[in-house]
Amino acid sequence: MFRRTKSESDTTVPAEPQGKVGGKGRPTPSRRDAEAARKAAFKKPRNRKEASAIRREKVRTERGKMQAAMQTGDDRYLPAADKGPVRRFARDYVDARYSVMEFALPILLVVSLVGVVFSPQFPWLAGMVNLLFLAMILLIAADWFLLTAGLKKAVGVKYPKESTKGLGFYAVRRTMQMRRWRLPKPMVKRGEKPS
Repeated sequence: MFRRTKSESDTTVPAEPQGKVGGKGRPTPSRRDAEAARKAAFKKPRNRKEASAIRREKVRTERGKMQAAMQTGDDRYLPAADKGPVRRFARDYVDARYSVMEFALPILLVVSLVGVVFSPQFPWLAGMVNLLFLAMILLIAADWFLLTAGLKKAVGVKYPKESTKGLGFYAVRRTMQMRRWRLPKPMVKRGEKPS
């Protein structure tokens, strides 16, 4: 009376097991490897001496990565002040141009030495040294203004949503260094357009 007939039982199809969609994208590690990784993560130093040795080794490794990044421009290990595409663009913008500020320190040093050494024999030289100092200061101020205005305009075109806060001083600080001593190392040639 309440039984199924033979025709009803034949029409039902057994459900197929659903496989996992996607996956983790890597093979499952062996038990030995998984346990070794877990133990290494939780291994604590036994005393203060071991802890400081581990900390020193970690700092040394980080410093090595940072120094290598300063030479190659690898953004992952650069200091926080130099990270990001906007800072890289600013570095390239500075490195691609000639600047009065980069040569200001050597020129002012030579001018002041000439003034100190030869001013007793040539009294008129002191006035010339003062005029040269004034001219250099005016040229540095003009170069500073042109650099920061041009950089902020270029960043506004290339990265319109990024903030330019502190970017002008970052560029000026880099410009004041001689090109061969700049860190991170320059990645563009002079006259080349920054990318």
